[in-house]
Amino acid sequence: MHHAVRTLLEEMPREELTVPQVAARAGVTPSTIYRRWGDLPALLADVALQRFHPDNGPADMGSLRSDLQTWAQGYQEEMSSAPGRAMTRDVLASNDARSPACQCAAITRSQIQMILDRAVERGETPPDINIVMDNVVAPLIYRLLFDDAPIDPAFARSRMAMLLDPGR
Repeated sequence: MHHAVRTLLEEMPREELTVPQVAARAGVTPSTIYRRWGDLPALLADVALQRFHPDNGPADMGSLRSDLQTWAQGYQEEMSSAPGRAMTRDVLASNDARSPACQCAAITRSQIQMILDRAVERGETPPDINIVMDNVVAPLIYRLLFDDAPIDPAFARSRMAMLLDPGR
């Protein structure tokens, strides 16, 4: 089903996508989709969630600062891309009781936690994960959702610098 959705989205605008089209491409009946996902937004959110799962853990650049800045820059680039923005909209449009938005937050938290755990293993003192979420992730997502102005490519890095160097 996911492959059918991704393929169709490459061929047509999201607004034109329908459950019968996805079902036909996947070789199932529309009722199969309705039984499993309930509606098209829930299916789109499920497909989007799969894209939120990174292929591997965050890069180990040798220090907490480098790891967090590299991760934040990559996160900003992914989320501010056209597919990233579409994924975010799909996740938020879903009425799925399993809360795709919370699942996205859990994926993001796990990536950050890997970086923080690695820093502790190196003898560094990392900030609390909620501080990273509140000071870096939240402002970025807010800007992506509620502002159509382009985001400065250095936005996430500057937020991370403010977090790590509060006196700056």
